[in-house]
Amino acid sequence: MTVVEKALNGHVQGRARYVTEAASHLLEAGGKRFRPLLVLLAAEAGPTPEADEVVTAACVVELTHLASLYHDDVMDEALLRRGADSANARWDNLVAILTGDFLFARSSELTADLGPDAVRIQAETFGRLVEGQIMETVPPEPGADPVAHHLDVVAGKTGSLIATSARYGAMFGGASPEVVAALTAYGEIVGTAFQLSDDILDIASESGESGKTPGTDLREGVPTLPVLYAQASTDPADARLQSLLDPRVSDLATDDALHAEALTLLRTHPAIAQARAYVVARSAEAKAHLDVLPAGPVRGALEAFADIVATRSA
Repeated sequence: MTVVEKALNGHVQGRARYVTEAASHLLEAGGKRFRPLLVLLAAEAGPTPEADEVVTAACVVELTHLASLYHDDVMDEALLRRGADSANARWDNLVAILTGDFLFARSSELTADLGPDAVRIQAETFGRLVEGQIMETVPPEPGADPVAHHLDVVAGKTGSLIATSARYGAMFGGASPEVVAALTAYGEIVGTAFQLSDDILDIASESGESGKTPGTDLREGVPTLPVLYAQASTDPADARLQSLLDPRVSDLATDDALHAEALTLLRTHPAIAQARAYVVARSAEAKAHLDVLPAGPVRGALEAFADIVATRSA
């Protein structure tokens, strides 16, 4: 990870100081480096985990993720990211969008160095990621299950890139096709669980814990898993919460008092525990794909990785 971190700092350098400052803003703000870490872990399942391509792939996925964050914050009008001012808050939307584009370009340059298979995988991944973001902005089709729609969105916008992280690691670490396929499936499920954990943290955490403004999705009207579970409740005691979550009745985007009330009610609602139980179940499902690996430190690390995703609090 030290090698990857040094490489990432090099890849965000622009020709102009202003570009470098904007592009390095969120990188310097920190982050878990979840995706490059998974590349490195998955590479340990093959005979060449220290190949140069593994480090390059780790940089590709993190730069792609970073770029998407710049765009996400514009869409969400977010003020905080990783405990720091978002790029759109520090500069403006134009700078944030173009900086995201710059980082996508750098990611693409690196992907080209990995060969045509990686270029194809990256293109497919990026297509799924963007489509997931678009689908998040539209309601499910009439008669469709809102929870299923949300899970499909999450699989696209988050699961796809984390699946590719595991896939790249296994590929460039020299693992067998069977292991590559298993770790790709593992990554997709872990990635979905990771985003669902974010859904929960968006409601349950204070801004000092998560590094983001609490209730951002709630304010923007994005239906996350706990919200969908609360909306599906048939308990008469939930009438007030359900009215607050209904955009025809209240406006959580502009009314701070209503937003705070909805957040407080959600934090004590059984929907939070229900959502957490679902995430834990997905973690167990992901670990089942690791049966292709022999018992040992690599498999143990990947199992622990899935457990941390399911139980994280920040």
